[in-house]
Amino acid sequence: MYKNHYISVIIAAAGMSNRMGSKINKQFISINNKPILAHTIEKFERCKYVDEIIVVAKESEIDYCRKEIVKRYGFRKVSKIVKGGKERQDSVYNGILALNEKTDIVLSHDGARPFVKIKNIIDGIDGAVKHGACVVGVPVKDTIKVVGDHKDIDKTPKRDALWAAQTPQCFKKDIIMEGYIKAMKDKFVGTDDSVLVERLGLNVKMIMGSYENIKITTPEDLIIAESILKGKGMIFRRQGFAFQGR
Repeated sequence: MYKNHYISVIIAAAGMSNRMGSKINKQFISINNKPILAHTIEKFERCKYVDEIIVVAKESEIDYCRKEIVKRYGFRKVSKIVKGGKERQDSVYNGILALNEKTDIVLSHDGARPFVKIKNIIDGIDGAVKHGACVVGVPVKDTIKVVGDHKDIDKTPKRDALWAAQTPQCFKKDIIMEGYIKAMKDKFVGTDDSVLVERLGLNVKMIMGSYENIKITTPEDLIIAESILKGKGMIFRRQGFAFQGR
């Protein structure tokens, strides 16, 4: 299907994990007896269209990641583990610099999003091939408020126009490279990769993702993650959450 494309995935796993309150990087916390990062890599390893995976980790954790994640679980598509930077943006750029010279489609993904569906990965690849840039996400369910410096509500945007961006975020290589180069030139730091492409004046398509594709950030997220893995989605549906058992 994508035999004329070389598809690379950059998995950002160099975060500080401050909100988790853990002594170890959240990527290495186990859920269902396997590290979060291993669950994440496994999804892209299983996607037949992915040619290589580059993991970006803290410099002090590269050896641990290689031995306890890549070698232990036999991930064959992980071609490199590179050191992260000060910000997520710096880390992903380090991953971009390490891409195979044949790469023409790049996916960036959070190491702490282990529940991405392979269908969403394929949809993202397809979106990048067809449109040049796309983001996996979901429509927001809550009413969102824009709040000023003094916690006064400035406005309430229309909910049907708001989506929560997830990962993977998927791009033609030359497009995301141009976005990063401009951001560095402008000393601009974005909260995700797509905003760097948006700043080029290019369109970025939103691709429907999954409400299960949570980013594990806090201890409460670990409880939800365990429930998703153990197929206890019914508990959360009764409480108004949109998670489904596997």
